[in-house]
Amino acid sequence: MKLSFKALKANRLKTFLIILSLVFSITSIFLITSISNGVISMYSSMLKSDGDIIITQKNISDTFFSNVDIRLIDKLKELKQIKKASALIVGASIVENLPIVAVYGVTKNRFNNYNLKKGSYPNIGEVLVGKSIYESLKNKKDVLISNKKFKISGIFQSKIGFENGGVVLNIQDASNIFNKSASMIMLNCKIDTNIDELVKKINKIDTNIQAKSTTNFVDNYNQFKIIKTSSNVISFISFCMGLLTIASILSITINQRKTEFGIKRAIGISMKKILLQIMSESIILAIVSFIISICISNIILFFIKNISYLHGYVNGEISFDIAIFIFITSLLIALLGSIIPALNASKTDPIILIQGNKI
Repeated sequence: MKLSFKALKANRLKTFLIILSLVFSITSIFLITSISNGVISMYSSMLKSDGDIIITQKNISDTFFSNVDIRLIDKLKELKQIKKASALIVGASIVENLPIVAVYGVTKNRFNNYNLKKGSYPNIGEVLVGKSIYESLKNKKDVLISNKKFKISGIFQSKIGFENGGVVLNIQDASNIFNKSASMIMLNCKIDTNIDELVKKINKIDTNIQAKSTTNFVDNYNQFKIIKTSSNVISFISFCMGLLTIASILSITINQRKTEFGIKRAIGISMKKILLQIMSESIILAIVSFIISICISNIILFFIKNISYLHGYVNGEISFDIAIFIFITSLLIALLGSIIPALNASKTDPIILIQGNKI
C-alpha cells in the first residue's frame, strides 16, 4: 500500500487527471441516477399517500390520458371492503407567466392530504396554491389557469416537489379545464381486505377500467420504466467514457513506468505483485474519487432542490443503495481501466521494459 501511495505521488499530474476523469464520470452517474429516482419517488409517494387500489382507464399509456367516470365511486362505495373512495385529475397547464404547472383536481375528501399553511381549502371557482408556486406569483389574490380566473383560497406545503410546485382545484373545476371526469379513482381498503381478490372484483364492474394494487401500479407504470431505462443507458455511456479515458491515461502512465517495472522484474519481483500494486493504486484512486464525487453530487443536488424556478419538480436524493451501487461502479471503472495496460506490460520481456523500446 505504501508503494502505491509513493507511485501516485511520483506521478501527480497523471494521478490528478485520472481522479478528475473518475470524478466527472462518477458524479454524472450519481446525478443521473439520483434525479431519475427522485422523480419516480416523488410521483409514487403521491400515489401511495392515499390508496390501496388505483383505478384508471383501461389500456392507456399514461395517467394524463386516463379518463374514468367519477360516478363509478357510488358503485364502489357499496363494496364492504372499501373504507374511502376518492378521485383525482392529473394535468398540467400554463399558470400566469409560468409555462407549465402541475394541476390537481381532487374530491373534497382528499383535501386533508395537503398541509394547509394559510387560508382555507378551495370552493368551486377557487384554487389552493403550492408554496413554491405562490412565491413566484405577482398577483397573490387571483390566478389564471388555462385562461380561467380562480381566486386563491389558501397556500399549502408538501414534501413532494410535484405537489409543492402545483395547484389544487375542486375536481369539478379541473374537469371543465381538462374535459374529463377523473384521471384515476383511489381506494382505501379495510385492514383485513384481500387486495388481489378485490381488484378482480372491481375489474368486472366495468370493462373500460383497469384496477391495480397501488404497489403493482407503481412497479409497472410505463413512464417509470422509460425514466429508469433512459437513466441506465446514460449512466452506462458515462461509465464507458470514464473507462476509456482512464484506460488511456493509465496506459500512458504505465508506459512511462516501464523501466521501473523492468527493474522490479529483473530483481525477482513477480509480475503478479506488480499487477497487485497497480490494482491497489486504482482502488485508492477510486475511493478518493468516490468521496469527492459524493460530496460534489450532494452540493449540486442541494442547489437543484432549492432553485426557485424549478419549483421542486427536479429533485434527487442519494440513497444508501445508490451509493453502494456507484461505489462498486467506481471500483470497476478504475480496475478495468488499469488492468488492461498492466496486463499488456506483463507480457513484455523485462530487458525490453528496461530499454524502454516498447510496452
